[in-house]
Amino acid sequence: MTKSVSNVPEIKGWCPGALRPMMSGDGLVVRVRPRGGRLTKDQAQGIAALSLRFGNGLIDLSARANVQLRGVAEANHGTLIEGLRELGLIDRSTEAEARRNIIVSPLWADDDGTADLALALTEALAAEDAPQTPGKFGYAVDCGSRPVLGATSADIRIERGETGLIVRADGSEFGAIVTPDTAARTAIALARWFLDTGGAPDGRGRMAAHLAHGAQLPQAFTEGRAQSAAPLFPAPGPLLQGCLVGLEFGQMRAETLSVLGQSGPLRITPWRMILIEGAQSAPDLAGLITGPDDPLLNVIACTGAPGCPQALVATRPLARALAGALLPGQMLHVSGCAKGCAHPGAAPLTLVGRAGGRLDLIRGGTAADRPARTGLSPDDLTQSPAILTE
Repeated sequence: MTKSVSNVPEIKGWCPGALRPMMSGDGLVVRVRPRGGRLTKDQAQGIAALSLRFGNGLIDLSARANVQLRGVAEANHGTLIEGLRELGLIDRSTEAEARRNIIVSPLWADDDGTADLALALTEALAAEDAPQTPGKFGYAVDCGSRPVLGATSADIRIERGETGLIVRADGSEFGAIVTPDTAARTAIALARWFLDTGGAPDGRGRMAAHLAHGAQLPQAFTEGRAQSAAPLFPAPGPLLQGCLVGLEFGQMRAETLSVLGQSGPLRITPWRMILIEGAQSAPDLAGLITGPDDPLLNVIACTGAPGCPQALVATRPLARALAGALLPGQMLHVSGCAKGCAHPGAAPLTLVGRAGGRLDLIRGGTAADRPARTGLSPDDLTQSPAILTE
C-alpha cells in the first residue's frame, strides 16, 4: 500500500477499543479500558501473555489511561478477545465499550470515594438506555483533595469543588452540587443534555466546544465552583499510594508489564505512567523512568512512522535526540501528523510531520495550529537544537 503524503490526516472521530480495534502500520491496535483505572495482578500478567501470543509484544499506555496491545493480526482478534473476556476486561457490546470512556484519578485514597464513584458511573453507562455519546467523549472521576486530571481530556468531570462534590461540564468553571449517591446519575443527565442540545450534530463533538459555540448549561450546573488550584502533575517515585514509574513514550514490552504486575495491582495513569500499589521502589527494568529528572519526561511522541500509516516522520528517535536540549520545565510534543493524537492540547513546543519528511515548529499551540517555522528537517533540529528556543 502506498502511503499518502498529504499534510491533511484522516480524522476517524473515534478511538480504538478492544471490540472495535483500529488498523495501524504494525497490525491492529486493541485498546483495553481497565475498570476503575486499575489492573489486578492476574489481569496485568494475563494481558502481557496475550500480547506475546497474539500481538507483537509491544504495549502502549494512552493519554486516556488505557492499555493498547499492538501488532495483533486480524485472524487472531477473536481469540484475543476471548482471553481478555476471561480476565473481566471486555464489555457486552461495542456500544457499551464506547460509552465506558472513564479516566479515574490514579491518586485516589480508600476514604475519598473515588473508587465507589467510578464503579457507580461504570454501572450507569452499562445500562441499555445510557446516552450513546461520540467516540471521543469521556468522563473524569477526580475526587481527591486536589485535582490531578484538569489537563487530561474529558467532557464531564466528577470532582471536588470549592464546597463539595460537583459534576462539571468541561469548559465551565461551575458544576452541579451532588452527593456520592447522585453523582453518576447527574453525570448521565449532563451527557443527555449535551446530545439533546445538538452537541454532536454529525455524531462527533466535545463538551467544551459545545459551550464555546454558545450552548447554555441548565441552572443546576452553575451552582458549584471548581477548585482554582492548578492541577497536580506527579513525578516518578514513591507516593503515599505506591510507586509511580514512567515509560519511555508510554510504551513497554509485555515482559515489563508482567514484572510490574508481580509487584502489586497497577493503576494506569493518563500521564503514560503506572502506579504500583503499595510499592516503595521500582523494579530494575529497562525502559522505566524512575526519577523526576529524566529528560524523557519532557517529551511526548506518538508512534510515528512506520508504525502509524498516517505519520509522515519517525517521531520517537527525534524526540529522544532532542530531550536533553530542552530548557528546564519546557515540554516538546513531536507529532507524526496534524492530528496530534499523543497530546491533543497545546504544548509549549510542537513539531509536526509534513509531506516529504519535513517538520513544522509550533509554539504554544496544538499540532493543527499555525507554525512559527516550516520545512525543518530532522538533521536541522538534531544538529542545531537551539532552533527550538530561538
